[in-house]
Amino acid sequence: MVGIGRTIERDSTRSWEHLLIRAGTAGGLVYEAAPSGQEPAAFLAILVSDTAVVFENLTHDFPRQIRYQRVGGDSLLAVISGTVRERLRTIEFHYARAACPGS
Repeated sequence: MVGIGRTIERDSTRSWEHLLIRAGTAGGLVYEAAPSGQEPAAFLAILVSDTAVVFENLTHDFPRQIRYQRVGGDSLLAVISGTVRERLRTIEFHYARAACPGS
């Protein structure tokens, strides 16, 4: 699965990220993220279920863990977490299904 994320401020792209979820060599899932042109960082799946997936790379600076959790039938919670300046930092992203205009 391939994705891209963009952070827009006013009329300019502030940051962007290429994302890839692929099968790993050992059969598990690998999440690769390349933010704003940096070298990709790989996170290995440590949990895969019907409602959640958790990827982890304990050697990465931030984040060290990326979690996706289904919330109800039409929402998703994404959480990134790790240590920044020796303090745990967690950022949540809430997503909800939206209607496509014209469909």
